[in-house]
Amino acid sequence: MRIFDPHIHMTSRTTDDYEAMFAAGVRALVEPSFWLGQPRTSPDSFFDYFDSLLGWEPFRAAQYGIAHHCTVALNPKEANDPRCTPVLDALPRYLVKDNVVAVGEIGYDSMTPAEDAALAAQLQLAADHGLPALVHTPHRDKLAGMRRTIDVVRESALDPEHVLLDHLNETTVKEAADSGCWLGFSIYPDTKMDEDRMVAVLKAHGTEKTLVNSAADWGRSDPLKTRRTADAMLAAGFTEDDVDQVLWRNPAAFYGQSGRLHLDVPAPGDLHEGNSILRGGE
Repeated sequence: MRIFDPHIHMTSRTTDDYEAMFAAGVRALVEPSFWLGQPRTSPDSFFDYFDSLLGWEPFRAAQYGIAHHCTVALNPKEANDPRCTPVLDALPRYLVKDNVVAVGEIGYDSMTPAEDAALAAQLQLAADHGLPALVHTPHRDKLAGMRRTIDVVRESALDPEHVLLDHLNETTVKEAADSGCWLGFSIYPDTKMDEDRMVAVLKAHGTEKTLVNSAADWGRSDPLKTRRTADAMLAAGFTEDDVDQVLWRNPAAFYGQSGRLHLDVPAPGDLHEGNSILRGGE
C-alpha cells in the first residue's frame, strides 16, 4: 500500500514519526505552513520557518524514504495580526521555489475583514504563479465559513479545479463538491473527522477528487491516521484500487497541477547545511 499524506505538519513531529509513517506505507507528504501555536512577532520568523520547510524537513524526510513538498502562505489566524501581514509582500519569492506545490494554508479562522483581504490576495498569488491553493475551512461556524470561502473563490482568478477545500465534514461535503473544488478531510482525534465517519462519507459521495489527511501537528494528533483510514476502507468493502485513488492518486493529481511534484525520493545526504539529524557523533 502506498500513501500520500497531503496535509501534515512534520515540523511538529519527531524522526520516530517519520520511521513509523514509512513502515505504514507513507511515501510522500505535503507540509502546509501554519500557525505555530503562539503568535509570531515579526515577518522574519515566517521566513526562517519557510526556509526550514524548503530545506531541513525535506532532508529529514529523505532519511526515511519519504518525498517531502510544502505549501507557503500567511495563515488565516495570523492574517489578523498587523505585525504579520507584511509576509504577503514577500510570498512571491517563495512561491517560485521548486518544492512549493501550492499556496496554503489560506482561508478563514474568525471570518474577519483582514482574513477576507488575505484570502483574496493569496488566491490571486496562486493564479499569478500557476499554483493550486490549499484552503483551510474554519473550525467554528464551518458551513457559513465554507460558503463564504466558495464565494471568494468564485470571485477570484483561480479556477475551482485548482482549489482544495480542507477540514470538511458531513455538513459541508455536498456544497463543497457542488463548487467544483477538491475535497479534503482531516482524520484527527477528538476533533475533525474519524475513520468510520470518513468511510461513511466515501460511501455516500464517492472517491472522486477526495483527499484524506492526518493534519498531524503539535496537538493531540496521529500521523498514522491515513493508514488507519485505508484499513477502515478495506474493512468496509472498498477495493485496493479505491484506497489507492483516495490515498495516493488524488493527492498526486491535485498537487501535480503545480508542475513541481516529484515523488521519487532523493538520495538522502549525510548533512544539511552542515547539520545532521544525529546527536552525539562528529
